[in-house]
Amino acid sequence: MLELIVGILVATGATYYVLRPILRPEPEGFGMPSGGGDEGDDPGDDLSPQAVALRALKEIEFDRATGKLSDADYDDLHAKYQSAALAAMREDAGARGAPAPAAPRAPAVAGAPRAPACPVDGPRPELDAVFCSACGRRLGTAPGYCARCGSALDTDARYCNRCGSRVAA
Repeated sequence: MLELIVGILVATGATYYVLRPILRPEPEGFGMPSGGGDEGDDPGDDLSPQAVALRALKEIEFDRATGKLSDADYDDLHAKYQSAALAAMREDAGARGAPAPAAPRAPAVAGAPRAPACPVDGPRPELDAVFCSACGRRLGTAPGYCARCGSALDTDARYCNRCGSRVAA
C-alpha cells in the first residue's frame, strides 16, 4: 500500500513539473533576456545589405555543393547577389569617406607599390582596393586574409583553412 501512495505522489509531481510551463507561463522578462522580441531573432545578427548579400552567396554556394541547386540557377543567383554585395560594399566605402579612386595605373616601376591581385580576376586597377571590383572577394593583400585565395584567417593561423597555403608571419 505504501508503494502505491509513493508512486501516485511521484506521478503527480512529474505531471505537475511537465505541465507547469503550459498552465502557468512565467511573466514577461522573468528568466528571459530583456527586449522580448521573437524567440528566433538574434540581436547580434547583422542585417545590413552587404551582410545579407554575402550570407546569400554562401548559402547558394552550399546549396550548389550539396546538389540542391542546378548550375543554371546558381549562375543566375550568384550574379544577382554578387552585384548586390558589390553595390553595398561600394556604398559602405563611400559612406565612410573612402579616398577618391586612384588614377589609372602606370606601367610597373621598380620600387613602386604593387597593385593588389584577386585570385580569380588577377591584378586590380585600384591601388588601395580591399575587395575585387569584379567578383567581390577580399584581396590577398588585406591583413588577416590569405594572399593566395583571399579567405579570412584565424588570428593565430599558420596555414589557410581553405587552400592550405602557409601564412606569412
